[in-house]
Amino acid sequence: MTTTTLHGKIDEGTGKLKQAVGEATGNEKLANKGAAQQIKGHAEQAWDSVKDAVKETHDRHKPGMDQRANDVRERLVSTAQNVKEHIQHAVDPKNKHI
Repeated sequence: MTTTTLHGKIDEGTGKLKQAVGEATGNEKLANKGAAQQIKGHAEQAWDSVKDAVKETHDRHKPGMDQRANDVRERLVSTAQNVKEHIQHAVDPKNKHI
């Protein structure tokens, strides 16, 4: 459990308590603050779930991304070498037919 999830659970529980006390005592302001704190707790827990899902998706796709990056680098180097050789061949005086 991350600290964000833990804070979310604490806010949720504290908010429930405040809301219950506010409703039992007729204190609307306290009941509303409790409801708001519960919403904050739910949002914190949801945010942590989103972060976990993004990390899992990244980790699952990373090997494929690394291989594709390697393939692109190899093609770039090969293309650059071919261009260099083509230019050197084109400017070589021995290849001029005048």
